[in-house]
Amino acid sequence: MRLSRVLGVSICGSLLSAIACAADVPGSHDLEGVPRLADAEIVDYRPVTELERIYPLGSIRKISGQLRFDGQIGARGNVTSVTYQLPAEHTSDEAFTAAREALQKQGAELLFWCQARDCGESSLWANEVFGNSKLYGADEQQAYLLLRLAAPKNDTLVALYSITRGNRRAYLHVEQFSAAAPLGDVLPTSATLLRQLKSTGVLSLPKLTGEPQEVWATLLSRGLNLDGNLRVTVSGADAEAWRQALIAKGVRAARIEAGSGDKPGLFVELIR
Repeated sequence: MRLSRVLGVSICGSLLSAIACAADVPGSHDLEGVPRLADAEIVDYRPVTELERIYPLGSIRKISGQLRFDGQIGARGNVTSVTYQLPAEHTSDEAFTAAREALQKQGAELLFWCQARDCGESSLWANEVFGNSKLYGADEQQAYLLLRLAAPKNDTLVALYSITRGNRRAYLHVEQFSAAAPLGDVLPTSATLLRQLKSTGVLSLPKLTGEPQEVWATLLSRGLNLDGNLRVTVSGADAEAWRQALIAKGVRAARIEAGSGDKPGLFVELIR
């Protein structure tokens, strides 16, 4: 009897160490397409719920008791969310980056990306946007990203929010929203394009075929002019036309080189 108890504890212990989900919230699971860092635990899980959802496309603040931000996406649809607590050996930035890179490899488009104090107050993201007090931490230790999945799932959004709390516990929140009606055209912010370019070194925009589009020329030029020291190469079948369009929008000619024409759509690469 005593031996069987010892064996039972040993077997249980080995199983717990072998599968991370043993410590997860009952009934929870990962969201498709978003990897889980080793030994991360699901500490909050909210199954599919239909509701009206608003996702900010700018830094958030509260004025006269009202939540304010520069832009937003608002729609009705199904929402599912997972919150991971990360082990001590992983930072919130690591989890955020791994999730972002995985989604981008699947063709997801970045719509809004902010980090640290550029996002606004962490308490507002935690309590007002996501309704999850676990996500409240230091403003300088936060990051938020809203992505749109590639077709045929292009009416689905994924929101990522990472935070490190004052007790040094790190969390990654992942929320998936499937809109009940088509989302239509949604453009990224200029600051997001710049952040992506500086973080990854490239902007791959395969949908931008043909002559330069006015709205995109404006977005790209504003993004590039947020940091006047950057130099880039633009490639694609209409690379020279895009180069001239960006120059016409105020980007100095010395900062832009025309690259090869064999890239799909428009491809902007940072010259390091």
